[in-house]
Amino acid sequence: MPDLKQKDGRKGEDSNPYSPGKLAWRLLGIAWQFRMDCIVSVLQAAGLLLLGITGLQLLGSAIDVIRHALDATLPPPVYPLGWHPPGNWTPLEIVAALTAGIAAQAVLRAWLTYEYNMTTARLSQGEMVPALRTQLYARLQRLSFRFFDVHGSNSIFNRVTGDVQNTRLFVDGVLLQGINMAITLLTYGFFMWRIQPGLTLACLSVTIPLWGVARFYSARLRPEYLRNRELTDDMILLFSETVRGMQTVKGFAAEDLQRKRFEEANDRVSSQQRRIFLNLSIFTPGTQLLSQLSLVILFLYGGWLYLHGRIALGSGLVVFAGLLQQFTGQVANVSTIANSVQQSLASARRVFEVLDTPLDVASRPGAVQPGRLRGAVTFEQVTFEHLAGEPVLREISFQVQPGWKVGIFGLTGSGKSTLLSLIPRFYDPKGGRVLVDGRDLRDLDLDAYRRQVGLVYQESFLFSNTVAANIAFGNPRASMEEIEEAARLASAHDFIRDLPHGYETVLGESGVDLSGGQRQRLALARALLLQPPLLILDDPTASVDSRTENEIVAALQGAMAGRTTFMVSSRLNLLRRADTILVLEGGRIAAQGSHDELVRRPGPYRETALLQLMDA
Repeated sequence: MPDLKQKDGRKGEDSNPYSPGKLAWRLLGIAWQFRMDCIVSVLQAAGLLLLGITGLQLLGSAIDVIRHALDATLPPPVYPLGWHPPGNWTPLEIVAALTAGIAAQAVLRAWLTYEYNMTTARLSQGEMVPALRTQLYARLQRLSFRFFDVHGSNSIFNRVTGDVQNTRLFVDGVLLQGINMAITLLTYGFFMWRIQPGLTLACLSVTIPLWGVARFYSARLRPEYLRNRELTDDMILLFSETVRGMQTVKGFAAEDLQRKRFEEANDRVSSQQRRIFLNLSIFTPGTQLLSQLSLVILFLYGGWLYLHGRIALGSGLVVFAGLLQQFTGQVANVSTIANSVQQSLASARRVFEVLDTPLDVASRPGAVQPGRLRGAVTFEQVTFEHLAGEPVLREISFQVQPGWKVGIFGLTGSGKSTLLSLIPRFYDPKGGRVLVDGRDLRDLDLDAYRRQVGLVYQESFLFSNTVAANIAFGNPRASMEEIEEAARLASAHDFIRDLPHGYETVLGESGVDLSGGQRQRLALARALLLQPPLLILDDPTASVDSRTENEIVAALQGAMAGRTTFMVSSRLNLLRRADTILVLEGGRIAAQGSHDELVRRPGPYRETALLQLMDA
């Protein structure tokens, strides 16, 4: 998995998968998926370009007609597009026709500009952004818990939202603008050359240093944009933590402290953005200054040519000035394109880093579709580590028969939850094997296997949806009868009926409008709806009071019947119902036995039992 904090420049272009060249090539591949809209957009831009040139030529011809009418010794006017007015037209009628042509091309340009803007918007916002965001979201769904253990939700949110938006800049702000700029420069350069080659070379000589300036500032902006996204991640993290932990913030009267911390984070983002704007504030005027020098050359050299009769005024100098103004405007636009390049590449790197993250846990080719599992679970010399060289579990071995209730006990950091997470295959062990019904989990189809595992956590997450939808989350096609039956098994049916709209009551965020015990029983009902042969309970009574604990334990008693159940808990009220209990110490099984056996043996289990008896 790529390190999301790594910087460019330490590796060569060939070895760095996120070098500017490789990022640009991948972005071109994305643009190719929407090539029809890209082609239409380029054709529309070309149409706007030709209309602009036509308008200039019409204007130049109109000026020459007026001057020829005032001074018949001047050369006759040249008309655009091979048009020639009838011989009996007066100069006023010719000028009126040319003016009508100018008005017509202005109307056409307005309509084509609208179409161009709509095509570009549809391409970037209507097609590319949704497609890339969906692809990124789908990838996140398949990544293992290891990715989410390492990377905070703030960074992930920022990549799915802000970075995807910035990535599309490469298509509409770089690729299309770049193609349009190239076509414009070539076309305007061609027409200027036809008018006066020497004047063209003189005026365009200032464009050479423009590319050097653009290249220099482009190299400076890319790392600045990458740093900006990282600082924004930190600011979003602080904001989201404050919102989620508002009860703690207010409880400790820490509002001012959090406000100051947010101000500091916000200032760091703003300060870094100011450095970007400082570079741009120097870069943009610099490019504009260089481009305006061409106008100085035009007036000096072009004026000399006109005075010596080597260029016409309207169809020559005026049209040339209009073409040159458009040309220099496009050249000056290189600063905007360079800015978009670096902004899009910095964000594209963060998006591709997620898309390139390997699937640590996935179904193997030819994975077996398991039938209904019996629930026999075996750990064979299982070792696991989150960080290399720091094992959390060490050579864990045990066997569980179908239908057994297995308790897992241990002090904080002993590896209890990690052991549980290996059963639904949230992680793969570093060494050894986990088997179900005699088959290695890595040989089973992952989705089909997980649908036979019910999960209830210490803090079970509920969605902002109806109660029925939350229970049926793992099986959206479940009938209301099946939902109610699962709720009855979880001892949740009675309190659900008392809700304002029963099973159709819409819950607040994370089930905030329910008590802890109610949330746990809904989570249990959600797990039982799948009728899983394997049930995993990760300390489901840890954060509730004694009365609620008894209610949950009573519900669990019926739920565990006929299922292989693994339950992590520090409460003996639940563990004493286990057929066998694994006591973990330092990632190893220190003891194993029933509740009655373990309370007679010296060790942490007996000590905890005595403390809970004293508290009772």
